[in-house]
Amino acid sequence: MDYYLLTELAAQLGYHLAMGGAETFRVEDTVRRVLAAYGAQCEVFAIPNCLIVSFEAANGKPLTLMKRIGFHGNDLESVEKFNALSRRICTLTPPPEEAMHWLHETKAACRNYAVPLQYLGGLLGGLGFGIVFGGSVRDSLLAGLLGLVIGFVNRLTSRLEANPFFSTIAASFFMAVVAYLAAGAGLADYVDSAIIGALMILVPGLLITNSMRDIIYGDTNSGINRIVQVLLSAFAIALGTAAAWQLTAGFYGQPSSGAVLVYPAWQQALAVFVGCIGFAILYNVHSWGALLSVLGGVITWMVYLLCQHLGLNIYATNFAATVCAAIYSEIMARVRKCPVTPYLVLTVFPLLPGAGIYYTMSLGLGGSMNAAVAKGLETAGVAGSLAVGILLVSTLFRLLTVWRGLHRKNSSPAQ
Repeated sequence: MDYYLLTELAAQLGYHLAMGGAETFRVEDTVRRVLAAYGAQCEVFAIPNCLIVSFEAANGKPLTLMKRIGFHGNDLESVEKFNALSRRICTLTPPPEEAMHWLHETKAACRNYAVPLQYLGGLLGGLGFGIVFGGSVRDSLLAGLLGLVIGFVNRLTSRLEANPFFSTIAASFFMAVVAYLAAGAGLADYVDSAIIGALMILVPGLLITNSMRDIIYGDTNSGINRIVQVLLSAFAIALGTAAAWQLTAGFYGQPSSGAVLVYPAWQQALAVFVGCIGFAILYNVHSWGALLSVLGGVITWMVYLLCQHLGLNIYATNFAATVCAAIYSEIMARVRKCPVTPYLVLTVFPLLPGAGIYYTMSLGLGGSMNAAVAKGLETAGVAGSLAVGILLVSTLFRLLTVWRGLHRKNSSPAQ
């Protein structure tokens, strides 16, 4: 057997999963299972930007491969396809040469939305969440336009190979400049709602969910690494938006945190549906996975509104809705035998605290430092509620999976 090719196969699978945005534990577990299927015991170490695979071949020769994982986006189609391929390889254990051919076929078969559809995703995301966050119809239209601005800036900075921190600053800056100029010209009713709806595109939903799941599975270093990236993204959003306000202050004036419109539940459900379709495109989720994920987002928001109606506080409301989103995601992943990540990212997306990040910045710029600190702490509390909800459900399902495995092992007849 060509042990080098076998190691390369396993490392390539892990690399493509990581580049698509898979959790660290999934990357390591996939590599380990593929090599174990061929009778090779290995050591695997993965962090968000590196994968190392090492094992001792049958001839006693040690083999070690390292893959550098660069900046990567949100490609959940790739995560689903390569996860399915790893299952197929573990079941059939073809010769490594044939398995490598399957890998190249899978890579070629991974679908990506065309560039016009990616712009449409930004448009729909802004349109939907502009309504969710209390904007008028023309605020929603403005949010859709701002989504297009973000898409254009992100594409430009990607072609220039700019790092994600700078890309987020640039996208939030140009988006906010357009928003504040439109508001100054009288083209917006609640400009804050339009900006927040568009800013949801920049909120790192995949990083947030993966950081929690990495911590659950004991990959604390990777989890902390991702949390730091989340904090940097939040800072970049605030920095870019604040710079835009400073630039346009003479034309627009001071950002406000005033009252917004409140729509009936069915209208909010429709808006979340439209917004989540946009994010399914941006996260490259296709077919039934996209439809079920969008449906999960709507269900999550309805639970959120129900908890609000029952008088629960903001932290309990977000916790309950997150638990619902996580349970739905775990069930759908098991029914369709797919990774839970595509479902969890999109179902929990309406709850991500993009509004809190913006209002913290807005209040600080307005000189209300005490209110800004209070809003910042509230935003952190909401993020904590989401984290605890994801951690709780994922842990329970993991324990259930382990228990079922032990039960099947103990109930199998003795050989």
